[in-house]
Amino acid sequence: MKSSDQLASFVYDALNAGRSRDDISAALEQAGWSTPEIRDALGNWAEGEFSPPVPRPRPFVSAREAFLYGLMFVALAMTAWHLSTLLMYLIDQWIPDLHEKYSYYSKRDMRFSIASLIVFFPLFAMLNVRANRSIKANAGRRRSGVRKWFGYITLFLAAIALLGDLIYVIYALLNGDLTARFIAKAAVVAGVAGLIFFYFRVDMTEDANES
Repeated sequence: MKSSDQLASFVYDALNAGRSRDDISAALEQAGWSTPEIRDALGNWAEGEFSPPVPRPRPFVSAREAFLYGLMFVALAMTAWHLSTLLMYLIDQWIPDLHEKYSYYSKRDMRFSIASLIVFFPLFAMLNVRANRSIKANAGRRRSGVRKWFGYITLFLAAIALLGDLIYVIYALLNGDLTARFIAKAAVVAGVAGLIFFYFRVDMTEDANES
């Protein structure tokens, strides 16, 4: 039997026998278990006088939600990428650089980005609405482990994009390259990443408040 299974079994038996949480914690601590291990083991069971102990809801993982959120993640990433590419192209047209003979972004890139947005943005919106409706119908789906990983990975990548953009702006300022065109492109990156970050930050905060 795994040590974690032994701990879970002991805590269940002790609570079922009517031992207090303080007594259980003291016994486990004396046996060498760490405070986080003891806290997590006791946290698996709701406090109360009911016997046997009542389990608390735990996170779950399902293949169906892995597919849903995986596809949703790809759709969001492609939407953010091609929206940024399209806006960069428009900035090149609106604020031309007299010293640059050719734009990094071509009309072919612009058409491809528009086509990608037509496919990926509605897909993301549809999957997002579907996921939110599923949660409203069954609040227990907020405990999905896949959902939490998806949310926090998205937050991580958006935060990295924001920090990288800030570093690049500061570098350009110190280097004397802070032109209107550069500021506009930096604002595009910050705007797209910022919207994604704050949307999922609110979503993850609501999940934390529900748990």
